[in-house]
Amino acid sequence: MKLEELFNEWRKDAKIDYSELAKESLRIPELHSKYYQMFCAERMLLKKKQVEYKKLYRQKMEYYEGRLNEDELSELGWEQFDLVVIKKDVPIYIEGDDDVITSLINIQLQQEKVDFLKSIIDNLNSRGYQIKNAIDFLRWSQGNT
Repeated sequence: MKLEELFNEWRKDAKIDYSELAKESLRIPELHSKYYQMFCAERMLLKKKQVEYKKLYRQKMEYYEGRLNEDELSELGWEQFDLVVIKKDVPIYIEGDDDVITSLINIQLQQEKVDFLKSIIDNLNSRGYQIKNAIDFLRWSQGNT
């Protein structure tokens, strides 16, 4: 799911209908379940992307050290790297590699989704208190205590 889609979905679900506080109170478990399922799925996708990054990093290290044979290069769709790079400079090449940069950007985007979903869950965990406070305020404003 795209981050923008998550924003839009939460924008709809975050609204509390203060004229129907009892119904809103009953919606909390449903919303919690919905967003926790999304959270778990997105967190697992983050873990997968992190593992894929580690594999890519190792492949790029072998690539820049010149340790990949023609079959491996062909399988990965990469051309032979013609420069000889000393071992201490390999990380510099890896950090500047377009595939590695793209992978890191994807991991960061996925982390943003996970963090956003975690904040939604935290908000839902306190929603009961928000509804209780609204009910208490309504009682107070109507002269009931």
